[in-house]
Amino acid sequence: MKCEEEIAIGPVHPTMLEPHRLRLFIEDEIIKEAELVIGVNYRGIELIMEGLPPEKISILSEKICGICSHIHVWTNVMVTEKGCDIEVPERAEYIRAIVEEFERLHSHMLLFGHAFEVIGFETMAFRAFMIREPIMQILREITGGRVQNSCPIIGGIRPRCNINDSKIPSILERLEKFEENLNKLLNRTINDPMIMARIKDVGVLDKKTAKKLHATGPTARGSGLSCDMRKKGIVPVYDNFEFEEVIFDDGDVFSRLAVRFYECFESIKIIRQGLKELPNLDKNIYNPNYELKPFKPINVYNEAQRGQVYYSYGLDENGRVRHVKVRTPTLTNLACMEAILPGHHVSDAELIIASCDPCFTCTDRMIIQTNRKK
Repeated sequence: MKCEEEIAIGPVHPTMLEPHRLRLFIEDEIIKEAELVIGVNYRGIELIMEGLPPEKISILSEKICGICSHIHVWTNVMVTEKGCDIEVPERAEYIRAIVEEFERLHSHMLLFGHAFEVIGFETMAFRAFMIREPIMQILREITGGRVQNSCPIIGGIRPRCNINDSKIPSILERLEKFEENLNKLLNRTINDPMIMARIKDVGVLDKKTAKKLHATGPTARGSGLSCDMRKKGIVPVYDNFEFEEVIFDDGDVFSRLAVRFYECFESIKIIRQGLKELPNLDKNIYNPNYELKPFKPINVYNEAQRGQVYYSYGLDENGRVRHVKVRTPTLTNLACMEAILPGHHVSDAELIIASCDPCFTCTDRMIIQTNRKK
């Protein structure tokens, strides 16, 4: 197709914190074709994991994504626990879920900040980061780390991550204040005509395309697809909590942001239920009575902030990890964003891509795995 010009964005963009290259072929500032180029980072984490004991690869899995560090470690150790029939104490499972929901909160708030920054509303961006800060402080108090928490280990959680009953009232108090501020941010967003003009009916991903390109997480749920692993019985501990799967049908940027806004309220519900139940649970947080044994590669799924995360590996007769495969949700979500860019104004391009909350670094790790298999 003949176009008047090509605009190349990246590999560095001031509001997208990870490297990517976006080629836009435009006519009169309207996108006719788009090509999203990834693969800037070379990491090869799966190659490094091969031949290591499972305890060490859980440390590496945390480095795949800083924002999703807890869910990666949790899903990683679940493979060994499933393959070796390791029973995890109920209290440890609850705390794993509580930490994950705090991580979901800070991840979604991070996206809101970046989304407002992309549309040029820096006041709202800083407000989102200010609201997020108490969640980061709670994570540090629980786990010792603001971003990389190193909470799950094979058979349970680390001793430092145990939530003492005395800490619960303080956490609940700050959580209530966070909910109040989050509600204000949501109301301010949907009642601001300038914000809504930039995000409503922009970047529409219809349900058929989302299903065809395997959208996942809030990106899929913003297009009317039900795909939450927590509600499908994939992660058993979530069967103990009452919460709703948030689904919007319009498929635009607003819907993808709205799913995340309302998911935050559902995460707050889960955290409150978990903290309320903790004092009634046994104090044991770790099962040391397990033995590593060989098993063939098995698959484990979990619900990360951006969607479905998948881990698969096996253990050989020496207790070493083999055939490591990790799949993160961004790759298919980026394919969806690339497909819907044509027809939009060039100024909406980065906003549309940002609305799927991409993690380019963990996606580039996946590209390396694909090349290795070839």
